[in-house]
Amino acid sequence: MKVNFTETVLRDANQSLIATRMPFSDFEEILEVLDRAGYYSLECWGGATFDSCLRYLSEDPWERLRKIKSKVKNTKLQMLLRGQNILGYKHYPDDVVRLFVDHAVKNGMDIFRIFDALNDFRNIEVAVDETLKQGAHAQGCICYTTSPIHNLEKYVQMGKQLESLGVHSICIKDMAGIMGPQEAYDLVKALKNSVKLPVFLHTHSTTGLGPITLVKAVEAGCDGIDTAISSFSGGTSQPATETLNYALKQMGYETGLNNKTLKEINDYFKPIKADYISEGKLDAFVMGTETDALNYQIPGGMLSNLIAQLKAQNAIDRLEEVLIETPQVRKDLGYPPLVTPMSQMVGVQAVLNVISGERYKNVSKEVKAYLRGEYGRAPGEIAKDLEKKVLGDEKPITVRFAETLEPVFEKTKKELGDLARSDEDVLSYIAFPQVAEKFFKEREECESRTITYTIKRKQEDSK
Repeated sequence: MKVNFTETVLRDANQSLIATRMPFSDFEEILEVLDRAGYYSLECWGGATFDSCLRYLSEDPWERLRKIKSKVKNTKLQMLLRGQNILGYKHYPDDVVRLFVDHAVKNGMDIFRIFDALNDFRNIEVAVDETLKQGAHAQGCICYTTSPIHNLEKYVQMGKQLESLGVHSICIKDMAGIMGPQEAYDLVKALKNSVKLPVFLHTHSTTGLGPITLVKAVEAGCDGIDTAISSFSGGTSQPATETLNYALKQMGYETGLNNKTLKEINDYFKPIKADYISEGKLDAFVMGTETDALNYQIPGGMLSNLIAQLKAQNAIDRLEEVLIETPQVRKDLGYPPLVTPMSQMVGVQAVLNVISGERYKNVSKEVKAYLRGEYGRAPGEIAKDLEKKVLGDEKPITVRFAETLEPVFEKTKKELGDLARSDEDVLSYIAFPQVAEKFFKEREECESRTITYTIKRKQEDSK
């Protein structure tokens, strides 16, 4: 049996360890080597990369994708798409979702890993449908979590739902790294017995379970796993590519990976990692093993955000109270999986509850929108007293929220005028208006300075 490896160093490993601050220039030279290593796919786009390119790196994310594609000729490129949220933190109209997928394919994307934070698959229908229409690979996700309402039977039902949508494969997305080896074995086995699709597993090393969990998943018939080249593995990132490759080959599995090429890739990234450490971009905290996540069910990235919020309010001494409050808020909201944007919403509300000294004295606008049904169907029952306090007599919407949204692409394109040079620019603006506008203006200024400098040089040379 062959096990497919997806390399995450260009996206999730980079996002988990250094908050997606790796510029294209840091990995450009190794792309052709990555392409010949034997990976099934390179996860290189989506998630937080889009926002980070525009906000922090002064890069056009679409141009980044085109540049990667120009160097990677043989290996499939993969992205993470938040369904109706695309790459932002709210639901966008269907016309925007379809155009985004269309342009992502045109710019080089091959595999779309599509998820909804609530596992409300109404919110991925349009993205999946457009991916299929564009001839790309649609991979539907089951966001894994544990709670009194989540069980094997429910996850198998989700797998069947995804299969009925027409996806090419299924990914179990364990964003918190809380899936144990037996849970992985049982779930993969159950899915393989219930659906006729390849099953992939994505986890994190946050709790230390990652490598064992991946091996047990493969033993149950898992078709593909996510790993990170060793210098960017561990901690809140994925288990190490070389380690899993070594272990699985020893167990008799084929991987298609070339050991010599993997070493070349790791040797390339080692000094880059050292630079990030010396610059303070790679915090020792995210490289550790955080078993508290097994008790509090809080992903590593979410834990980092909670700490940052409390430090900003000089209340880090109240962390333990917030860690106790977080699962309570999650229960009140119907046990949503703690993945973007739900993890941020639950975390912020837990901090508000603790700092204000009264539960739900202040309710964030995002939680209010969630209670109104704007994010989709809650997995479990929402606390009645909280619903009453926030909504009063207002009834939550029961239709897919995007059905209430008017198309915005053409309207936005007209409003932007010359500021947007392409449809891709318009999509960037719709996803992140203020950030994209700032990027467009800085791009104009930079090009203007370059032109002025070139003219000046030519004038001096002609004298």
